Amino acid sequence: MATDLQDLFAFLAVAQAKGFREASRTSGNSASSLSEAVRRLETRLGVRLLNRNTRSVLPTEAGIRLLERLVPALGEVEAALDVVNSFRDRPSGTLRLNVPANAARLVLPSIVAPFLASYPEIKLEVIVEDGFVDMLAAGCDAGIRYDDRLAQDMIAIPIGPRFQRFATAASPGYLNARGRPQHPRELLGHACLRGQFAGGAVPTWEFERDGEVVRIDPAGPLLVRPAAAVDLVVEGAIAGLGVVHLFEDWLQPHLESGALEPLLQPWWQRFAGPFLYYPGRRHLPAPLRAFVDFVRSR
Repeated sequence: MATDLQDLFAFLAVAQAKGFREASRTSGNSASSLSEAVRRLETRLGVRLLNRNTRSVLPTEAGIRLLERLVPALGEVEAALDVVNSFRDRPSGTLRLNVPANAARLVLPSIVAPFLASYPEIKLEVIVEDGFVDMLAAGCDAGIRYDDRLAQDMIAIPIGPRFQRFATAASPGYLNARGRPQHPRELLGHACLRGQFAGGAVPTWEFERDGEVVRIDPAGPLLVRPAAAVDLVVEGAIAGLGVVHLFEDWLQPHLESGALEPLLQPWWQRFAGPFLYYPGRRHLPAPLRAFVDFVRSR
């Protein structure tokens, strides 16, 4: 039975990572051992569970049906084994967090180092994704998102700043050449540097003043996916390519240095800060419980 369970965990890791090499990095097992475990499981069940090609590994129809039952079942197995952690002097194990790029840049740096110093036997894995993600299906224990992206069946606690703003800025050289807009709609006549979600959507720029909300969809010479290359947008703005619209904390060092000049400050939209969210189940894995307690204490 122990071997069967290991093979099931191997299949789950490969299916969630969509590849043997990727699963090897997340599970700590070699790609060859994972491949052999999946092959053993398929032989035992008499059905193919994964379609393999040179570019990806995806579950077959049978694999999808198995995953639907396997994810909650193995989650319960892990929870049962994790109960032993409560008898240890210090919790151990791996904590996997799914976070947007801005949280990885602006929220986690002040938390990760003291947390890991307090819990040296916990290993932290941070997966950066800006799109809508099924956290549990992605194999993560918890995530960081904003209020408008939280599932209703999740527990959420504040993490990081309680309020944030989007700031708009450009280099002094660009503004001297192109003029300084006085209203958000004037940005439609400017070169604007944009970000794109992994799913392909390009978020509009939102501004708010005295209850009036203005949404615009400007054009420009540069479009990047935020999780991978937001710094490229910022550097492009500093170099004079155009206008950037991003978290104020992200732009603050460049605003203070004068590399970027703030625009439309009365219109900067203020919104609630991020939340740490996780499933509302009775038993939390020890690493997640330690992290939740640590965040609450701060």
